[in-house]
Amino acid sequence: MSVDQTDITKVALLARLEIDEADVPQYVDNLSNILALVEQMNEVDTDRVVPMAHPLDAAQRLRPDEVTEVDQRDRFQALAPQVEAGLYLVPKVIE
Repeated sequence: MSVDQTDITKVALLARLEIDEADVPQYVDNLSNILALVEQMNEVDTDRVVPMAHPLDAAQRLRPDEVTEVDQRDRFQALAPQVEAGLYLVPKVIE
C-alpha cells in the first residue's frame, strides 16, 4: 500500500495534529515502511499457530468458592440512612 503526501495531511487533519510541511516526506516514508511490514506479516501462514492468552504456560491458583463470613446485611442496612427492599438508597448525582 502506498502513501502519499495528501494522505499524510488528511490523516493529520483528522487526528488534529499539526505537522510541518517539511516533515511530510519523512512521514510518508515512515508510514509506507510500516504498512509494508504489515503486508509482509500478513503473508505469513498462521493457520497451524495456536492462539495463546499468555506467553507463559502458567495456571492460575484458585481458591475454593466457599462462604467464609456470616451474612450481616440486615445489621449493615440498619446503620444506613435509607434502605428499601434490601437496597441502599443514595442521592441522585447525575441529572
